[in-house]
Amino acid sequence: MLELASLMARQARYRPDATAVVFENERLTYRQFWVRVARVGNMLRALGVGPGDKVATVAGNSASLLETYWAVPTIGATLVPLSPLLLATGLASLLHDSDARCLVTQASMLPVLREMRAELPPHVLLIDAAAETGFGDYQALAATQPETLVPATVTPDTLFNIMYTSGTTGLPKGIMHSHFVRSMYPALLGGAFRFTPESRTLHAGAIVFNGAFVTMMPTLHLGGTYILLRQFDAEAALATIERERVTHIMLVPAQIIALLSSPNFDPKRLVSLECVLSLGAPLLQEHKDRLNAALPGRFYELYGLTEGFITILDRVDAVRKSGSVGVPPPFCAVRIVRDDGTDAKPGEIGEIAGHSPILMEGYYKRPDLTAQALRDGWLYSGDMGYLDDDGYLYLVDRKKDMIDSGGVKVYPRDIEEIAARHPDILDVTVFGVPHDKWGEVPLATVILRDGAIATPEALRDWINERVDARYQRVSQVMIMADFPRNAAGKILKRELRDPYWAGRVRKI
Repeated sequence: MLELASLMARQARYRPDATAVVFENERLTYRQFWVRVARVGNMLRALGVGPGDKVATVAGNSASLLETYWAVPTIGATLVPLSPLLLATGLASLLHDSDARCLVTQASMLPVLREMRAELPPHVLLIDAAAETGFGDYQALAATQPETLVPATVTPDTLFNIMYTSGTTGLPKGIMHSHFVRSMYPALLGGAFRFTPESRTLHAGAIVFNGAFVTMMPTLHLGGTYILLRQFDAEAALATIERERVTHIMLVPAQIIALLSSPNFDPKRLVSLECVLSLGAPLLQEHKDRLNAALPGRFYELYGLTEGFITILDRVDAVRKSGSVGVPPPFCAVRIVRDDGTDAKPGEIGEIAGHSPILMEGYYKRPDLTAQALRDGWLYSGDMGYLDDDGYLYLVDRKKDMIDSGGVKVYPRDIEEIAARHPDILDVTVFGVPHDKWGEVPLATVILRDGAIATPEALRDWINERVDARYQRVSQVMIMADFPRNAAGKILKRELRDPYWAGRVRKI
């Protein structure tokens, strides 16, 4: 196995002049990128950071953040990516939980850092340090370091990173990935998404999101080009795809919807694309159909958990099996499990469980939660779904998102698929709210397309005329400018739903 600790050194030797990273006006060859990684690695070592130590990052996308992502495992330390959206209490909690020895962050976090100064790790480095901050100047310190670095000796079990869950269902948990697990990302995904050394990958979202590794690892493992945007913007993404001749892009559903809805969306500008990968949340069928019609033969969908199980809908099946999320890749397996622990039959709904070479080591310092999620080598997802006769997986909904209306299980996604067909609805999410007679009933929140004038009452009636059963009827429709989302762009249903349940016991 090629140790990830030495990957960038290897690429600098054998692909020195190939373009490794593009970020705004910076274009770095593998030789240049390795020099920057080496200097950061040497800087961390000079600060006393060594094998097994935890290095947290709290910053937006930049070339400096990306080089830190590679420098930390290169010296045998453990990377802990955290969201710059965190407030002082949340950041302090995760820094403490992860045992971070060093924090790499940015000047915009200064108000938060000063508020929690007593709780910060021994070393805090600002990648865009302003004068008189009282914290370390990342750029100045790195610039003084040698350009050569001997990578640490690691084993397959050496901890590569701790990825904290996005917190959609409660307090974040630290998911541990070893060097072996991260090495399996390019091994499993490089071929699945048809990466080559000539691939040009655009990443438009935050790299703090674990989904970023799905395309980052195959790209850099094969010596391709990784193009990073500071943040997602539909117009900037479209322009970058056209200008840089991008071949691969990973997007969450909200970003796909934004691209398709852009007035500048034109398939002729996107002819270089070979792979448009959707992940992070289910993409509603209405948007899948639009994407497949506009860019045929490019759409892939990945269903998976950061904890380490995936299925992939390949581009050749994207129309034939468009309602599914595909099949597990080689060396992976999926089961549908009944409440009694037995395997469900094809077409029967149950909990999705899977195993693969990318299974996490567990939750950091939480063996109790690890034992709940990993049972006999299988990861229990908390998602409901079924397999068809061909073994393709179909998602139904999150187990905890199911609505219990008068004793009948209602799946929000069924209603969301119907609502998404309305010409005025850009995006939709459905959840259960309290009801004195039925326990709970569905409520829909929607984002309208620009210029739409539909009223909540008209939308409610339109949806309720098209659902399959009375218990699927929505009690009301709320129009919103946007949904609360995490760093990955995933809708935080909990933040929408919980105010309705405050002070009440939920009957599920």
